[in-house]
Amino acid sequence: MVEAFKRFKLFGGRTLKTGVSVFITALICGFFDLPVVFAVITAIVTIEHTAADSIRKAAVRFPASAIGALLATTFYGVFGKGALTFALAAMATIAICHKLKLDDGIVVATITATAMIPEFQNEYVVSFFTRLGTTSIGIIISTFVNFFLLPPNYSPHIYKNINDLYNQAGRLLERIILDSLGEAKEKNRSIQRSYRQLTAHLERTYQLSQFQREEWKYHKHTTEEMKVFQFSQKKLGAFQQIIYHLGNLQYVSIKPTDFTQEEKQLLLSLLQDYKKVLKDPAHSIEESQYHKVEQLDDAFWKWKEEHVQKQTTYRHQLPPQTILIYEFLCIHDVLEELQHVCKRQTRSKLPPQ
Repeated sequence: MVEAFKRFKLFGGRTLKTGVSVFITALICGFFDLPVVFAVITAIVTIEHTAADSIRKAAVRFPASAIGALLATTFYGVFGKGALTFALAAMATIAICHKLKLDDGIVVATITATAMIPEFQNEYVVSFFTRLGTTSIGIIISTFVNFFLLPPNYSPHIYKNINDLYNQAGRLLERIILDSLGEAKEKNRSIQRSYRQLTAHLERTYQLSQFQREEWKYHKHTTEEMKVFQFSQKKLGAFQQIIYHLGNLQYVSIKPTDFTQEEKQLLLSLLQDYKKVLKDPAHSIEESQYHKVEQLDDAFWKWKEEHVQKQTTYRHQLPPQTILIYEFLCIHDVLEELQHVCKRQTRSKLPPQ
């Protein structure tokens, strides 16, 4: 029952921080009898992924909001409360903030400029400072809440993503090889779509890693946490190389008859070994895989001698069979390096991911 409740997670950390920011902002504005709406909207849109982002962007959003409020006041004084005022205030705010390189504050500044027009008081100066003040309250409260309340820890997500990436890479490699050898009826478009999804997953994991680095600039972390994180980045670097070779393999076009039955069996056997290594968190390589790689290496040189050196033209081009074997050998090299990285982690007595 407890585990089921944990899996049903209705509110994430960022959602809770948004709610707390809105509550405190509304409370302060109510206490000082200030308009609540502008401040609350600002508090909602200024919650960031990391404390570092909140602090950096808060320094941009305040002057941008001042520009938006000033432009709204100016256009209201000239054109009154009409459609033209809204349009000019929005366009001018966006253009000037972009020109001044205040891009992170454009959304808040534009909201400030357009939302204050319907509620203008007779005293323009009072309206200007009131709207700027309420917007500033929203920015300050969201920044403080993001900094002190529930500091995000992206490391568990990063480690989980890395394991998922390696498992997905093993399945994708199998699909590519079986398709190339004529052992499966797989559509190339489906393989390419899976490859794009895997690449996007890798990019998201890199982004989470960047968030974690920024978060640690302002929150304490142990030396052990840093070492485990650095290990995860090495695994990501290795995976980046695997993605590169998978990308090359998916475009290798060969005929099922281009390889002998023995060569096919060798490739299929190595494929299963690769899948096992990719799935294993320790990425351990069995001795039998090294022997198979030696056989494949011999096959590579055999193909090179028999097919490349006999060509009289375009000698710089390799036949697709040689390219497939070469990429397969390169993946083994990456897996071997990955195994060494994992062994070093074990010797350092770091906890597994």
